[in-house]
Amino acid sequence: MSSSTLEDLVASPETPGTKHFAPFAPTPELEAEADKRIAQFPEDRKRSAVLPILHHIQHHHGFLSAEAIDWTAKRIGVEPIRVLEVVTFYPGFRQSAPGKFHIRVCRTLSCAMGGSYELMDKLCEITGIDRDSLDPHHHPIAVSPCGTWSVEFAECLASCGTAPVCLVNDDFHEGVAADKAQQLLDSYSS
Repeated sequence: MSSSTLEDLVASPETPGTKHFAPFAPTPELEAEADKRIAQFPEDRKRSAVLPILHHIQHHHGFLSAEAIDWTAKRIGVEPIRVLEVVTFYPGFRQSAPGKFHIRVCRTLSCAMGGSYELMDKLCEITGIDRDSLDPHHHPIAVSPCGTWSVEFAECLASCGTAPVCLVNDDFHEGVAADKAQQLLDSYSS
């Protein structure tokens, strides 16, 4: 499968958040990281390095573009569809650019009862995000028109006693009621 075929099947939708991330390009650091991860497995099992390589790419490039998926497939010696299967299986992987600040709001029972749906509504209201046009199964991330903010629901973030909770990028926040949404956003705006 060529990159163009992969792009046709799973094009990374352009979002306003794209401006915050450089286009995917293999760097010497990425090549070294891939070599390190691949070396941890026998030659006939190097495809086992797919998860750490994808995590590294997403951490440094913001999301997994079709080019990143294709590059990863070539590095581990599989067809791109095999990497795509991994990317689409795990909800932690993103196929489109999030905002500069990506907010994941827990929606499991304790957080839902604590107000996480109200928090999500308030975050969207403040940032101008329209979640109504989303296909939450294929593209669960909604990005603000300015590209600064993005939101998505997350499954349990493991702090049920301090609900509702959310992550902003990798920062964990507890007890974020809807009336604290503006305060949360302001802490990242300055």
